Amino acid sequence: MNSTILSMGIRILIPLFMLFSLYLLFRGHNAPGGGFVAGLVASTGFALYAINYGAERTRRRFSLNPLFLIALGLLIAVLSGLIPLLVGETFMKGLWMEEITVPIMGKPGTPILFDIGVYLLVAGTVMKIVFSLWEE
Repeated sequence: MNSTILSMGIRILIPLFMLFSLYLLFRGHNAPGGGFVAGLVASTGFALYAINYGAERTRRRFSLNPLFLIALGLLIAVLSGLIPLLVGETFMKGLWMEEITVPIMGKPGTPILFDIGVYLLVAGTVMKIVFSLWEE
């Protein structure tokens, strides 16, 4: 398509989408938001870039491999569920580091790992769908 307005705007929009998606990701396990919504927001910026420049140029420009993101997200989500098993708890039990508090995020723990996994999984899936549709 190569729209002049979208070409200029996308330079500002991609960093804003990524920043907002990270805010939603890290704020979301204690408030509205989380990995799913953050993954959708992150993939929106790359989808706009692909609409304007095409899927192949988007993959080259950002070194994106959606299948790798999907696999990595699934691995992280499963590992977040297995960590409690190592300390004698049940699968997917939430464990937090009580002595550490991070601004915006709160107390880090296994729920944020799960959200990061979902974030990567959703972003990779949406980008794979967008790229597949674009290449058709």
